[in-house]
Amino acid sequence: MTGIALRPVEDGDLPLFFAWTSDPAATRVAAFTSEDPTDRAAFDAHWARIRAGSGGAVMRTVVADGVVVGHVGAYGETGDRHVTYWMDRAHWGRGLATAALRAFLRETPTRPLHSWVAADNLGSRRVLEKCGFVVTGRDRGFAHARGEEIDEVLTTLHG
Repeated sequence: MTGIALRPVEDGDLPLFFAWTSDPAATRVAAFTSEDPTDRAAFDAHWARIRAGSGGAVMRTVVADGVVVGHVGAYGETGDRHVTYWMDRAHWGRGLATAALRAFLRETPTRPLHSWVAADNLGSRRVLEKCGFVVTGRDRGFAHARGEEIDEVLTTLHG
């Protein structure tokens, strides 16, 4: 596995983020995406809100060997904060999401932290488990990337 670094999100990161989050294969796995992942105006508005700290959002760009490979962050109010992350599909399976989430957790002492994940997204569920999250709930939700309701799992990191 390659070492990673986290840094603030920069304007130049956004075209990469848009390409990754509008990749049909990646969005299908993630399942819970924006209604139209190819809508650049909606994407830009969403990231403008995130970068302004709306909803308590704190996001970091993930860099591995000098290359931007993803983003990781958290949003929500104390007691109901959720982590989120996205890795470029070209870098899946290298341990980068786990390393990035671990690094983010070290700089984010707030607990508990939660994350909703598609029940069948085993890669993402494994990342969360490796970082100490445990399953604390189950539900069904509408997954825009799949156009249907699917099973989802709530994971939580305590202490």
